[in-house]
Amino acid sequence: MPIRRENRARYPADWKAISLEVRQRAGRRCEGSPAYPDCREINGEEHTDTGSKVVLTVAHLDHTPENVGVPGDRPNLKAWCQRCHLTYDAPHHARTAAETRRRAAAGPTRDLFEIQDTDPVKPDYRPGDEVVLFDAVAA
Repeated sequence: MPIRRENRARYPADWKAISLEVRQRAGRRCEGSPAYPDCREINGEEHTDTGSKVVLTVAHLDHTPENVGVPGDRPNLKAWCQRCHLTYDAPHHARTAAETRRRAAAGPTRDLFEIQDTDPVKPDYRPGDEVVLFDAVAA
């Protein structure tokens, strides 16, 4: 699955090597997901059920990109074909899509004290910090 731009910083710098390790561990075959435990589709071949070309992807079981384990021990990562990966991620995608729609429906309003990366205040500002107000000049 492609890494979304907003999540790239969450992946380790050596993600390409990690994903290669996981795919090699699986023998370049799908490791089978909870929905399709017997799936053993081969990377680059035609998928026997969908007919599409199999692209082996690496899935995070807990949906946490930072959780990659250590070399030789990566229990949170599975090599899956697109069908297994997308089926496994479907409930997670539904939740995040619902959250995105909820935020969009709320419009541009937000918590007045929530600090955003784009706010023109110093990064260590917190509600309650001293605020200097200037008196308006009388005309």
